[in-house]
Amino acid sequence: MSDMTLDRAAIAAAARLLEQGKLVAFPTETVYGLGADAENPQAVAAIYAAKGRPANHPVIVHLAPEGDIGYWAVSIPAEARKLIDAFWPGPLTLILKRAVHIPDAVSGGQDSIGLRCPSHPVAQALLREFKSGRGGLAAPSANKFGHVSPTTAQHVQDEFGEPQQGQGPLAAILDGGQSDVGIESTIVDLSRMASHGPVLLRPGHISPQQIAEVIGSMPALPDAAAPRASGTLEAHYAPATPVALVQSHDLAETVRCLANGGKRAAVMRRGESEPVGALAQLVLPSEPAAYAHELYAALREMDAAAADIILVETPPADAAWQGVNDRLRRAAHDSTGVLASLLRPKS
Repeated sequence: MSDMTLDRAAIAAAARLLEQGKLVAFPTETVYGLGADAENPQAVAAIYAAKGRPANHPVIVHLAPEGDIGYWAVSIPAEARKLIDAFWPGPLTLILKRAVHIPDAVSGGQDSIGLRCPSHPVAQALLREFKSGRGGLAAPSANKFGHVSPTTAQHVQDEFGEPQQGQGPLAAILDGGQSDVGIESTIVDLSRMASHGPVLLRPGHISPQQIAEVIGSMPALPDAAAPRASGTLEAHYAPATPVALVQSHDLAETVRCLANGGKRAAVMRRGESEPVGALAQLVLPSEPAAYAHELYAALREMDAAAADIILVETPPADAAWQGVNDRLRRAAHDSTGVLASLLRPKS
């Protein structure tokens, strides 16, 4: 989207609503966010209420490209500056020590804060308009907690209904088309550099290898004392229909066995695999970035197919698929045992 196509009036109106403590959904390159003034604890609390989000689960604060990171965080390590120079604006969230004047509502009561600068032109225009670019927007994904994240304005409306100023949770939705990346940002903890070094809290479009190339060390896996971060619960990103990951060579037989037992399967497979006789099926790209772009829309479409289960052909296990595999593993977490139960012969 070029700058000339931005609806400046809608963006200015949305910024005024945010300054009044209201909630506005807006597009980013990753997914649509449910935005509120990050320095207004009541507005942030409204996000938690609208989503049904646990109060100790932190949100990410979004900043304009010219935003002052030093206003939001303290003890900013050199590695953070390097990553900002390399990847902002873009799908990378940094966890840093929260400045004492920033309300802890955005961090779930922790002394850290998640910060990122989105690259979507609508998000940037909104952040520049909001408080003249000096504010920050707390903005988790614009969906009910644990559900599939939205990558279009229609997905947001499907979750919360039509925006109704003063009536529903949302005052406005800014439409910026389909999100380019399609899965949430990579999250790296730099708040404990002296003791733990960089820690990867959530994989995403920006890989650990890319991060290591910039700062000289590979992010470690989370330890028990790592800060809580958005989207890292074991069960997350899930449609209402149970999801099961199935290896390519087992997909057709699994569908056949389910059908023999009177069960309906919706199938998400990659382009190189063979068609299967499912109730509904979608063919997703074989390239990981393109797959991620389509993933959440595909899960929503398959969720509407009235199937008993969504079977997802297990993606490759290599590093390029890490973000996709993370989201699918969490989407399928609560479905452990559901497929086995559906396949079990009736006694």
